[in-house]
Amino acid sequence: MVVLAASICTKGGKAVISRQFRDMARMRIESLLASFPKLIPIGTQHTTVETSDVRYVYQPLEDLYIVLITNKASNILQDIDTLHLFARIVSDLCRSADEREILKNSFELLGAFDEVVSLGYKEGVNLMQVRSILEMESHEEKIQEIIARNKEAEAKEELKRRAKQLEMQRREQQRRAQGGGGGSYMGMGGGVTGYSPVPQRFDVPETVTPARNSSPAPSSLRPPAFKGSGMKLGAKKKDQLADALGGEIHESESPVPSAPGTPLPSAQADLARPKGYRGSIPPVTPDSIHIAIKEQISASLMREGGLTSLELKGDMNLTVAEASRAKIKLTLAPATTDFGADLQFKQHPNVAKFGEPGTDRTIALKDPSKSFPVNRALEVLRWRYTGRDESLVPLSINCWPTPSNDGTCDVNIEYELENDVLSLHDVLISIPLPAGSYPTVSSHSGTWTLNASTHSLDWSIPLVTADERSGSLEFSVGGDDVDAFFPVKVAFVAEGSMAGVQVVSAHHAGTGAEETFSQDTILSSEEYIVA
Repeated sequence: MVVLAASICTKGGKAVISRQFRDMARMRIESLLASFPKLIPIGTQHTTVETSDVRYVYQPLEDLYIVLITNKASNILQDIDTLHLFARIVSDLCRSADEREILKNSFELLGAFDEVVSLGYKEGVNLMQVRSILEMESHEEKIQEIIARNKEAEAKEELKRRAKQLEMQRREQQRRAQGGGGGSYMGMGGGVTGYSPVPQRFDVPETVTPARNSSPAPSSLRPPAFKGSGMKLGAKKKDQLADALGGEIHESESPVPSAPGTPLPSAQADLARPKGYRGSIPPVTPDSIHIAIKEQISASLMREGGLTSLELKGDMNLTVAEASRAKIKLTLAPATTDFGADLQFKQHPNVAKFGEPGTDRTIALKDPSKSFPVNRALEVLRWRYTGRDESLVPLSINCWPTPSNDGTCDVNIEYELENDVLSLHDVLISIPLPAGSYPTVSSHSGTWTLNASTHSLDWSIPLVTADERSGSLEFSVGGDDVDAFFPVKVAFVAEGSMAGVQVVSAHHAGTGAEETFSQDTILSSEEYIVA
């Protein structure tokens, strides 16, 4: 098909606006449009008219006509489809189809026409794509505007804080002056004053970080935050992504609300956490006998419910700082969770095996006359579990994408703690987003942020315990493909052991005297996904 021109004209053939896609003189277009109304047959339902040279494909728009002028070899079905798209664009951009409104929006209409037809051939676009192209919205620009507003709010808060500090200083000076017998101090110029002079000018610090979207749940955690950067001509993509991350976001008493569909910068963690990461779990002060228990969990959950795979790996390291306490025997607590025969233990070659089932599990050297190494961590025990028992999952995730009729999708995602023994810290749930779409969050617990590097919504929950075991987040986003929101990835660290491995007592192997010890137990997620 070849579209020569797309025009909007009056019932008398006067051109209101016209876009030529091939080289044609203005007088030629005006002549074709002027003769067009005379060619329309009376009392027929046809929407096409032909002459010896061209074909008119038209549609009434109240008191106007929208007309495509094509060559006679053009595909009539494609021409009608293109005409309907032009008509929908006019209805979308103009409140009414009258000549005044058309002229008012002529620039936008002509730009939209160019997006639909190029050099006479139709492009593969729909109304939503044309609308998105015309809006030319930049998410990074919106983030930059929000950051600028937050800087102003932060500067005002800093001014209030500094004024309050100076007022407290003045009162303190007056109190001291009155406490010294009501006398006053002599200033350098011989003047009498009750407090030291303070500068009347306050310079706002150059680096003021924006406020983040606050969470309804109280938290003192402030992990790294998303920091957007504006559009940079000529900048490398890698540099733009690097500028978009990092920075420290401080909470403001009055956070600035974000524009619809645009998140405020907020706490952002990283799923790729380094080995030994403990996040906000309080550190343990090592005793002369220190036991470190570390577990890693990998789980793959199904979106409809159920478990694809679950693997738990753990180890216990013993460190003795004093040679006099190196001959010890550790007693483990009874198992709180029944993993069955699938939970396998392996001791160090120099460590005695566990006794018969039902007896106390102890960690001791095979040769009681020997001692554990001093000032060196020794891995005395390992354990591993693989299975598909859904009841052992520590944290369940329920993600429900629901497509709407307007081309968007409403997403509801929930979490719930399934193991009351564990306390999960720094929980991060990452939900992928459809390409080119940005979410509008309607309700949430915790905090959320947009991850520019992965184009995902990162939902952060500082602490999940048996008392506050569940939470939810709801948002809407453009796109109706439910598979685009999977796999959901989860990362967390926890206090406690899933396998129930815990030392309850330590005794001297020779005398039986009870020894004091410290214990640090951490569970971390290695790969935790909902696919």
